[in-house]
Formats: sequence, C-alpha cells, structure tokens
Amino acid sequence: MSKNPKTSLTQSIKHWATDDRPREKLLEKGKSALSHSELLAILIGSGSGGENALDLARNIMDSCKQDLTELSKLGVDRLCKYKGIGKVKALVIEAALELGRRRQESLFQDKQVIAASRQAYDVIRLKMQDLGHEEFWILYLNRANKIMSVENISKGGITGTVADPRLIFSRALDIKACGVILVHNHPSGSTRPSNQDLELTKKLKSAGQLLDIQVMDHLIVTEDTYYSFADEGML
Repeated sequence: MSKNPKTSLTQSIKHWATDDRPREKLLEKGKSALSHSELLAILIGSGSGGENALDLARNIMDSCKQDLTELSKLGVDRLCKYKGIGKVKALVIEAALELGRRRQESLFQDKQVIAASRQAYDVIRLKMQDLGHEEFWILYLNRANKIMSVENISKGGITGTVADPRLIFSRALDIKACGVILVHNHPSGSTRPSNQDLELTKKLKSAGQLLDIQVMDHLIVTEDTYYSFADEGML
C-alpha cells in the first residue's frame, strides 16, 4: 500500500536541516502558519557562528519585540550588527520589507479619490512611518481629486526640513495638477504644528492661489496619528 504523500512529507521534515524547516513548513501548511521569526529565517537562509537561521531570526525579532514596524526601522547598517547577519542578508531583509510596504501602498494609492484627510493619511503613512528624520511630501490631485502623483520634496534632520514652493508648484504645473496636499512628519511623535509649520502653510496657500492650484490640506503625521490643517479650520 502506498504511503499518504502528506504523511511522507511531514515525516521527512524531521530529517531536514534546521535551516530548511521553515521553508518546508510553508510548503506544507501555507504562509499564514509561519511565525514572524520563521518567515524571517527563510529570508536569512542559513545560519552562522553555531546558530541556525531560525535562531538568528528569533534573536532579531525578540530585540524588536516581535514588531515588524520596529524591524523595518533597523535598516541595513543596524541589521549588520546582529551576529550572523552580513550585508547580503541585511539587503535581502530590507528588500522584502520594502516589497511589503509597496504592496500596501498600492492598495491605497491607485487612482484613489481623496475625499477626507484620513484617506490622504492612509496613502502617505506607509511611506513615512519608519522615518527617523523629517521629510516633506506632496500628494498631487487632478480636478476630480484623484491622486496623480505622490512625491518627496525634501528630506531634513530630526527637527526640520525645507519645502521650496518653486519645486512644489513647478511640478504641479508640469503634470497639470489642480490641487495639492502637503504632508510632513514629526519624528518626535507630536502632531502639534510649530510656528514654522503655520507660516509655511500660509506661504504655500498664497503661492497656490496665484497659480490657481488649491492647497487642499496640510497633514502632520506620526506613526499612528495625524493633524489636519483643513479639519482644524487652519486653511
């Protein structure tokens, strides 16, 4: 009598190298059955220094408190500080996390109509949630409030960045955008607008009016919340 193929596969897993077992668990039970550490072990591929890939993955995830957002903040240089993780393995992890981020981003961005500040936040937060420095982004919209483009305008330090009105509105004219939503993050976690934020918003709103391009909102974003100038009656 022939053996059940599934039973044979299950029995054979016990004899495979520890580094290979997360891969075979994925084949047998599907991706949702794997823990964060097991999925990370597949990316790592092989162990080093007496530890197998799963041990290395567990060490990393434990240090991140099993939080994938914290993992995505590490970057290549910090990943390389973990025992057994060289630049190649760190780059594989970084690339996989970026693919996941882009997949989520595409769900929100694809020709979406922006009718509320929350929708704009959902589009942009995936680009900005892992940043340890300040950046300024623009959502360019057409006359129907559909997203035409989402672009980074500037990158700054921990406490600030610069937004050049000439760059913002020259790009809007190039792609024939009718409206813009300004977005920048506060790495401190506070969404309270600074005096500089208030002055910049007024300046950009005035510049937009001269060009018949509406500044529809200005969002200050953090990892889990945001401040909307439009919602607060500040535009």
